[in-house]
Amino acid sequence: MRRFLSASLLGLILAVRVFADAPAVAGQRVLFLGDSITQDGRYVSYVEYYLHAAGKSCDLVSIGLSSETVSGLTEASSPYPRPCILERVDRALKAVKPTVVFACYGMNDGIYHPSSPERLAAFTDGLRQLIAHVRNSGAALVLLTPPVFDPVPLAGKTVPITAPRFGYGSTFYAGYDGVLAEFARAEVALDVPGVTVIDLHTPMAEALAARRAKDPGFVFAKDGVHPGDLGHLVMAHAVATGLGLPTPADLDAELARLSADPVFALVRERRELRSEAWLPFVGYTLGTAFKAGSVKAAEKVAARLQAEIDATRK
Repeated sequence: MRRFLSASLLGLILAVRVFADAPAVAGQRVLFLGDSITQDGRYVSYVEYYLHAAGKSCDLVSIGLSSETVSGLTEASSPYPRPCILERVDRALKAVKPTVVFACYGMNDGIYHPSSPERLAAFTDGLRQLIAHVRNSGAALVLLTPPVFDPVPLAGKTVPITAPRFGYGSTFYAGYDGVLAEFARAEVALDVPGVTVIDLHTPMAEALAARRAKDPGFVFAKDGVHPGDLGHLVMAHAVATGLGLPTPADLDAELARLSADPVFALVRERRELRSEAWLPFVGYTLGTAFKAGSVKAAEKVAARLQAEIDATRK
């Protein structure tokens, strides 16, 4: 298995420590899977932008789904079963026909409870099932470890390990990031030939700790779970580094630059358009079943946007 080790951070100045060869992405059909953080998709847009900037554009479809897990677990307080990627992965592979798949899970897989051998086993077993589905399709797979959970902005919504119940909303386990760190270590330790793991959790945790040492109120995620622009950029930097792409070191300055870059605006618009079309086209269940009949209209607009993006190279 090819593994990418974490980056060393000082504030938000990132320096690469070690990375290895990644699957070729340039010119490939690429599928991103994940939970609500991937459905938000800002980190995916940043990655796609860096691929374009390096002359390695690919045909990228991102269909993250809010609340989704790879473990199939749901906390008792949830109003409906959390969706599981194993329910829709074969439809996604058949519809999108990717040659490379990225998958980012873990945030929901511990269902915001303390660590337990059973939940860890459910997560790793789900990963192995996902690996089998992707490999059977003939695609290469890149696993991304989960981003960080941050209890600091969740005053009054976290509970100690002795609490009678845990779950998303108002009973987050206060030490849940330790669970995600455990998941990340287990994911990196998977020994599956041909599967690549890029560690997002470690560099993101390091960046958060470094920033908070200077500003105790600093957060990547105002709700403790879903990162804002800067958090997504930290995630994207880890992915881009793992793919061997040149990326800037100063992420504060880079975020300001990207917000004013018309090419990035085009890349983001195209990625969001395709995500919104392909997610229901593949179909999913989130309390209610959702299915759309076609992506032709969205793909027509996406082709026009891609032509505009390509023209910036000339």
